Amino acid sequence: MSAVELAGGCEWITPEWPAPAGVRALSTLRTGGVSRAPYAALNLGAHVEDDPTAVAKNRAALKAAADLPEEPGWLKQVHGTHIYNLDLPFPLNRDGPSAGGLGPADGAVTRRPGRVCAILTADCLPVLLTTATGDRVGAAHAGWRGLAGGVLEAAVGALQCPAGELLAWLGPAIGPDRFEVGGEVRDAFLGAPGAGDADAAAFVVNDRSATGVDSTGQGTNGRDSAGRETPARGRYLADLYALARCRLGRLGVERVYGGGECTFSAAERYFSHRRDGRTGRQATLIWLEGPPRR
Repeated sequence: MSAVELAGGCEWITPEWPAPAGVRALSTLRTGGVSRAPYAALNLGAHVEDDPTAVAKNRAALKAAADLPEEPGWLKQVHGTHIYNLDLPFPLNRDGPSAGGLGPADGAVTRRPGRVCAILTADCLPVLLTTATGDRVGAAHAGWRGLAGGVLEAAVGALQCPAGELLAWLGPAIGPDRFEVGGEVRDAFLGAPGAGDADAAAFVVNDRSATGVDSTGQGTNGRDSAGRETPARGRYLADLYALARCRLGRLGVERVYGGGECTFSAAERYFSHRRDGRTGRQATLIWLEGPPRR
């Protein structure tokens, strides 16, 4: 588990990865803000029907506590694959959450010191990227739809460097023991070009109800065309972390760190849409340090 830091009433974890000097990153916890239930407390999402004033205060508190060089480039995330280039001129949302987000986009990249890439999540997987030389960074919002659709491929491509020169960090997401999905999700991944046994291993048959009794009353599974077991009630447990590692590995990104946190299971630490429905969002940020500010 990454180290927890506390500053200005905000809490976050700092990635444990060998990022080069000058690359800064953090992933917030839900504690320390002013939002009221069901968004308590450090909700940073402006699209979840929280009080806009509370969201603005939370964002301002994080900016001050983490000494961010400027307002993060908050995105209008849509579970797609578009990557926003923060080096282009863009409004910095100085008017607060009502200004909306950049995009629609589900990732951001930058080479400019001081520009902050930001991903909002509440079960989806945030993925941070940096070059080994620390001259560019990026972030991607990798829920299952974006992950299957190619958001990591798009983010790696947007960084415009050999994939072998990249480091990746997988932030807090719903864990493989809690992420139940249907067969269509499995098919979306296993039908992708290059998918193999490692992708298939990221899906575990989940035929049991909460009481441990087979919900079909039969307890018999079938087999797909490849001879793999299929569940009687069509449900699987999916490992987002493993699926992301598969995608990154096929791209040539071999240095992958993080993973292992579960937003669903740690209610005191993280927002979880799958667990709570109406809830807030934590943020995962990455940026390049610039010269000292005066």
